[in-house]
Amino acid sequence: MEVNQYLEMFIEESKEHLQACSEHLLELEKNPDDLAIVGEIFRSAHTLKGMSATMGFEDLADLTHKMENVLDAIRNEKIHVTPEILDVVFESVDHLEEMVMDIANGGDGKRDVSATVAQLKRIELGEEAVPEVAATVAGPAAVESVLEYDSFEQTVIAQSSEQGFHAYEISIKLREDCLLKAARVFMVFEILEKDGEVIKSSPSVEKLEDEQFDQQFYVAFVTKESAEDMQKKIMKVSEVEEVVVTTIDQKKFSEREYESQQEVAATASAVAEVESTPATVPSKPEPAAQSAKTATPAKAEKNHAPVGNKTIRVNIERLDILMNLFEELVIDRGRLQSIATDVNHGELNETVERMSRVMGDLQTIILTMRMVPVETVFNRFPKMIRQLSRDLNKKINLEIIGAETELDRTVIDEIGDPLVHLIRNSVDHGIENPTSRRAKGKPEEGTVVLRAYHSGNYVFIEIEDDGAGINRDKVLSKAIAKGIVTQEQSYSMSDNQINELILASGFSTADVISDVSGRGVGLDVVKTTIESLGGNISIESTQDVGSIFSIQLPLTLSIISVMLVEIEKEIYAIPLSSIIETSIIRSSEIMNAHNQKVIDFRGKVVPLVFLEEIFEVPRTEPQDEEFHSVVIVRKGEKLAGLVVDSFIGQQEIVLKSLGNYLTNIFAISGATILGNGKVALIVDCNALIK
Repeated sequence: MEVNQYLEMFIEESKEHLQACSEHLLELEKNPDDLAIVGEIFRSAHTLKGMSATMGFEDLADLTHKMENVLDAIRNEKIHVTPEILDVVFESVDHLEEMVMDIANGGDGKRDVSATVAQLKRIELGEEAVPEVAATVAGPAAVESVLEYDSFEQTVIAQSSEQGFHAYEISIKLREDCLLKAARVFMVFEILEKDGEVIKSSPSVEKLEDEQFDQQFYVAFVTKESAEDMQKKIMKVSEVEEVVVTTIDQKKFSEREYESQQEVAATASAVAEVESTPATVPSKPEPAAQSAKTATPAKAEKNHAPVGNKTIRVNIERLDILMNLFEELVIDRGRLQSIATDVNHGELNETVERMSRVMGDLQTIILTMRMVPVETVFNRFPKMIRQLSRDLNKKINLEIIGAETELDRTVIDEIGDPLVHLIRNSVDHGIENPTSRRAKGKPEEGTVVLRAYHSGNYVFIEIEDDGAGINRDKVLSKAIAKGIVTQEQSYSMSDNQINELILASGFSTADVISDVSGRGVGLDVVKTTIESLGGNISIESTQDVGSIFSIQLPLTLSIISVMLVEIEKEIYAIPLSSIIETSIIRSSEIMNAHNQKVIDFRGKVVPLVFLEEIFEVPRTEPQDEEFHSVVIVRKGEKLAGLVVDSFIGQQEIVLKSLGNYLTNIFAISGATILGNGKVALIVDCNALIK
């Protein structure tokens, strides 16, 4: 079967099943005795396993199968839900998400998940979730392997054994204070390669070289040396704290191979049944995977199946093509309107007016098709909040409001990372620990509210917390110490201006650097990303009451409102989202400061930017120097005045890319084709304001 044509569908459906698993796991954590929730998670995992095996992604299918075994034991009440078990299942879902993302990016979905698989096996057997290594050197007796081996690696180990070699699994642990971990790994591998052959390592060699591991790593090794000798040799490497050498149990290979064959056979049988069964006949139940407890929900799902037929998946690239074709129609409509006006023919005018109304409705539909609920971004945060609250020993409740609010797909793709930074900031800096909250008379559990709503042509996303708020004095002292503001400037700053200092590059008030925040990066990136989308961010905060981070974003990046201006005979478009106002000034009002022409705008010194100089517009004849047309634009708190020849007026335009041949043109973000067929370049105000 040719599976490539189904890859896109597999990726989308896998994401949906994994999201369903995450949401139900969060519910299960609150209601650990509710086996119906376990059944929902099991069904999602079982479907994902079958899809993965059919598509040939064996690593994905194998990990899902191991997770499914644990879920099956829970729903059959062989084991009971504990926070430790849920941690391992959550970790499994994280690995599965990373595998699917790797496949989506063109990879093979392979990932070293041996440690998680080992945990799942122990849970399935009723053992503790986190094992402890007690022995330094294992004797000849084989123990349960930590590493997972594919068929090729199993064959190599088996053939080596037949030729008199020993197959060992070696665990090497470095000291906590080891500074050059990669160098120690290199020395260990040098010793191993002299005495035998390395079959596999966990983490991979690339990750070991990049020091992407804690203190411990595992190696599968074939040699004629004894376990004791290998342990002694590796222990001679400085900063190696512990070496555990165990014999690989090859009997497990045959068991795993049989189990894998059974899984493949079951999947192939299920696919054959689905393909051969008519649509009106119920499919055969799965005795091994479906129990009496899950029969009713499965039936309910089937009853709702016709609803799904009203929705189809459309590639975003097709919508882009549709938008481009529509833009061509808009240009032709403008020309027809111009011709109709010149000819002044009654029927032609009537036809053009009707066509304009129909095209207006068509434009609305096309833009609506590109809109995606912000829920696609918001749904990742409940699991993230759960993990952060555990890492920081805080009690946090996340409330999501307005998840159905829609944004253009291009904006949705960009806004995820900034929201992650802001939520981490609220959880780490904002929400206090339970002891501090009790002392302030607050409930132990802090609340973070993630809210989205429409207002005009913008969408607002707010992150609100009832935490400690922003400490005005601490922020000011840090900003002055880092040279972001001077002592004199601080006296005249408003509370909002002080709050927004935390968005400055390299600014951090954290006393201790952690994995959550405090590295001096993050919020400045948030501000830059939001401004690049044509939006802005503001902060309101009251100490010991809480903070609100408010992000304003345009509904779409495809159609924007602009002010058309003219320089000589060239037309430029300036986005209205950046404009404060327009003005006509006298030449006598222009002053010089530090070799820069400036004006006094409402008590503020605003630098002037002459667009004819920036874009090198040739002049056929000298301009009247007495008056200048100025567009006052903003980038955050900074202002600039763009000097042009004249204002044409406001218009909604379709943003077009300049293509691959015209990349990195200074201060130009794109172009548009006007109704009369002329091209207008769109000015990037952010690039002009320093």
